[in-house]
Amino acid sequence: MAKKKANSRRSDAERMASQHRQANISEYFDRNIAQLGFNSKQKALVTAVKEGVDNALDACEEFGILPNLLVQTIPMADQDVLKLIIRDNGPGIPRKSIDGVFAQLLYGSKFHRVQQTRGQQGIGISAAGMYGLKTTGQPVRVVSKPQPKKPAFEVILKIDVERNCAEILEEREFTDTKDWFPDGTGVHIEIPMKAVHKKGRQSVDAYLEQTAIANPHAEIEWRAPSGEVFLFERSSDELPPATKEIDPHPHGVELGDLERMLKKTPEKKLGGFFNKEFSRFSPSKVKTVTAAAKLTPQSWVASVEHPAIVKMHEEMLGTKFMAPSTDCLAPIDAKNLLRGLSKEIGAEFFAAETRSPSVWGGSPFLVEAAIAYGGKLPGDEQAVVYRFANRVPLIYQQSGCACFRAVQEVAWKGYGLSQPRGSLPVGPLVILLHVASTSVPFTNPAKEAVAEHEEIAKEMKLALQKCGQHLKRYLSRRNRMRRESERRDVFHRYIGEIAANLSAITGEVQEDLVSSLTATAQRHTEAADIELDDEGNVIEPVARGKVDPNVLILDTASAPQVSEDDTLFGTATSRRSR
Repeated sequence: MAKKKANSRRSDAERMASQHRQANISEYFDRNIAQLGFNSKQKALVTAVKEGVDNALDACEEFGILPNLLVQTIPMADQDVLKLIIRDNGPGIPRKSIDGVFAQLLYGSKFHRVQQTRGQQGIGISAAGMYGLKTTGQPVRVVSKPQPKKPAFEVILKIDVERNCAEILEEREFTDTKDWFPDGTGVHIEIPMKAVHKKGRQSVDAYLEQTAIANPHAEIEWRAPSGEVFLFERSSDELPPATKEIDPHPHGVELGDLERMLKKTPEKKLGGFFNKEFSRFSPSKVKTVTAAAKLTPQSWVASVEHPAIVKMHEEMLGTKFMAPSTDCLAPIDAKNLLRGLSKEIGAEFFAAETRSPSVWGGSPFLVEAAIAYGGKLPGDEQAVVYRFANRVPLIYQQSGCACFRAVQEVAWKGYGLSQPRGSLPVGPLVILLHVASTSVPFTNPAKEAVAEHEEIAKEMKLALQKCGQHLKRYLSRRNRMRRESERRDVFHRYIGEIAANLSAITGEVQEDLVSSLTATAQRHTEAADIELDDEGNVIEPVARGKVDPNVLILDTASAPQVSEDDTLFGTATSRRSR
């Protein structure tokens, strides 16, 4: 009896084992599409726009092209189905790469590079096409023109989820592209999908407005499903600085990574391995690390066993290395932050701060912060927080983001604002935080929020505090000007009566007394006469300091006009609608 039970168990195990098979990445995300940000019709549209715009901006910048982008959504016959169109003037995509870019997850050139880019994993635009196919059954259309003097080509494709590859339905040359690609090259994509467009803080409108703030060198045309057309105009002809790929830093490599790198390296000896495969590994550091495992730089890589790798890794983590090179980073910079915010936000005071690069987990990063205050911003509401990672807006999962928590933890009362305990400051204020890194620590595959790291949180707070100091000085100066102006009004109210009485007593000419008393009042309230230039500096003859390039002050009369029906996130679109 026991033997029969044993045979039965063995049979069951063999039957179960026969049903095992390896699932590929596209099958996994096809079943878990919400992990990539496609978990509602509204969010799916924003996510798809984000992935397409990120790819277009990266391609344009890498080839030194000022981006001109079109984002359009066209309602289809089926309910809640929109055709998303994204077109750019970038370098185009070669035919041989179309299949992988649009119908193969984890395909791309960015994942293995230690370099700041918007896209990284090679999942986004393929996932958008996969979501469209999943919800409508319709394929993706791609028109690419990589060479100005040759025809474009059109490819209709869909992703084969079981094999994680493209299934080509149709392809042909496409010659009628003069209106689409006036610069001679570019890419046009169409993705039908179940989606809805709604305005608000988590909308395509908000995403594109914030993209325009962080990328003032880009021009973006947005055609909404309603037929409205909005233009986010370019305010700078300067492209972001070109980034360079760097080698991994010793403090950013885990034990398993080191073991894998040793197996794959073409170098024969440990000295060559550490010098060629890592950054900041000087010959003296190589001697120190190899000696910990009783080896030398001349030891053969093939002879290194696991216990020695463990010793070398422990020594690497305990050894002080130079910080990694920051050539791989491209900050927005304070000047462009001021340009972007002042172009899109109807405020009167702007300040920005770009921190020096730092390191977390062996990855270089830097933090930038900016604020917009006053003007036409609502004064009785909590401040609005804009979050960015590698120039990409993060408009979901705000409360779970390290950026949001950093804003909450700054003591804004010390900078002249009211702030309920543990909350955002209250007042006419927009706060912006940007994290630029070769490896932004996101909380999920959809890249919607920045995870907590002590080094990054510290830099965020320091950048925000610097902006707060600028604001405090501005508010203090403005309040003093207002008080002195009120004092002068009191003097002027009674100068005529005082002059008349003095004239009657002394016999002096009343007009002379009025002139003398007026001059005295002006001298004692001279702060009321201070004028500020467009960078917040006092204009001569009462100038006090040097020009501050991190501050911008606008006359509220010249600030962007906002109608009563516009939300904060509609300021740009409302005044640029066509």
